[in-house]
Amino acid sequence: MSCTRLVAFIALGLVFAGAPAMAATTFAQNASPPVQTPPIAPAVPNLAAPSALQPGDAFGEQVMLPDRTIIYLKGHTNWDTAFDTLVDSFKSLNEYFDKQGLKANGPALTIYTQTDDTGFSFEAALPVAQAPANPPKGDIAVGQAPSGKAFKFVHRGGYDAMDATYEAITNYLDDKNLEAKDLFIEEYATDPITTTQDKMVVNVFVPVK
Repeated sequence: MSCTRLVAFIALGLVFAGAPAMAATTFAQNASPPVQTPPIAPAVPNLAAPSALQPGDAFGEQVMLPDRTIIYLKGHTNWDTAFDTLVDSFKSLNEYFDKQGLKANGPALTIYTQTDDTGFSFEAALPVAQAPANPPKGDIAVGQAPSGKAFKFVHRGGYDAMDATYEAITNYLDDKNLEAKDLFIEEYATDPITTTQDKMVVNVFVPVK
């Protein structure tokens, strides 16, 4: 991961150096404070949305995330293999859905629950209209996606090109004096398994306090 993206995650409050993996909506109240990082010289503010966006793409749109039941697969990965790991997770979920005769009720999601300078913990998820009668076992589970007030930002292009998007998101939140919660969500408007990275469209949701 580039320094730019790590700085963005620090600003969003999503870096927990040395902390154990946590569920998307549950964080220990008495967790040790994150390791302090050396001061970083402030960059020249850049509040503009990335140039790849198209007219009508949201960038800083306030939304209310609805209550959604999800079937998810927890994981942890290094930044170098992040996208491949996420794709493999969604393939596993698709296989489970096919075997159980289930149908996704919306786009695939990645819920980032913890990050540090080497990698991140996540929940790869597919929404369903209702929880299955026979809940999954093992690594796959049923839960609720984060809901409530959030800000929406659109990213177009590859996963590796998201540094600029997260930098712009961080600048936007700072400019608006918005405090993010300890997680964020990527919703894939295009299928992450079959879409070439240059054609990807990702909605980034930042829940705020």
